Amino acid sequence: MNIIVCIKQVPDTTNIKIDPKKGTLIREGVPSIMNPDDKHALEAALKLKKDGKVTVLSMGPPQAEEALREALAMGADDAVLLCDIKFAGSDTWATANAISAAIKKIGNYDLILCGRQAIDGDTAQVGPQMAEQLNLPQVTYVRKIEINANKINAERVLEDGYEIVETSLPALLTLVKSGNDPVYPSLIGIQKAYEKEIKTLTAADINIDESRTGLNSSPTSVVKSFTPPPKGGGVILEGSISDVSKKLIVILKEKEIIQEF
Repeated sequence: MNIIVCIKQVPDTTNIKIDPKKGTLIREGVPSIMNPDDKHALEAALKLKKDGKVTVLSMGPPQAEEALREALAMGADDAVLLCDIKFAGSDTWATANAISAAIKKIGNYDLILCGRQAIDGDTAQVGPQMAEQLNLPQVTYVRKIEINANKINAERVLEDGYEIVETSLPALLTLVKSGNDPVYPSLIGIQKAYEKEIKTLTAADINIDESRTGLNSSPTSVVKSFTPPPKGGGVILEGSISDVSKKLIVILKEKEIIQEF
């Protein structure tokens, strides 16, 4: 089985900075990691591939190669970086357009796996949008996968339980963390990862219309982006149980959490 896994290099969420003019994340100089949900999707792919291969695909700046090297160290067979200044500032729609065009260029796949969502946006939109662009059946929030011939059974997480969805291949699935804990790369795996070539594709290579990708082609309008202020420290109430209780009641009334009737 040939599987394409879409991964994203994201900024470490403890160090987020926002450009006040563009409303976009400032990634330069910020530590980056592989998106956690994507790691779980990759681990699922490695368990499913058998005699096939796993290709990891990422769209981003040249530094995104680090995430692809990590994926190769974990066991992926090939890596492709979609990199071009024309992709800069893409929203989810423009990103899905570009990645879908790259997947068409790669071809020869039975299954596409993505993480549920990226921690720098939390939209969970790119995977489903790609499925529409590629005209593939999709199942989201998947935690367990079973493949029988050309059919796939996906266990999909719901708020109050789960459901089993059957669909044909090829298909696109987005995965949650549960059930596919990634393993740490071995030293040999890391060494081999840096011996492999990462293929780079530009906008010209995937033959995408410039009106379908990039900041100027993104229909999403960001009204305001800001870093939330740090939370205030807690309040310690001292005194006897009776005194503390009275102080607490006063505070709760002031905050309108409790009311007198």
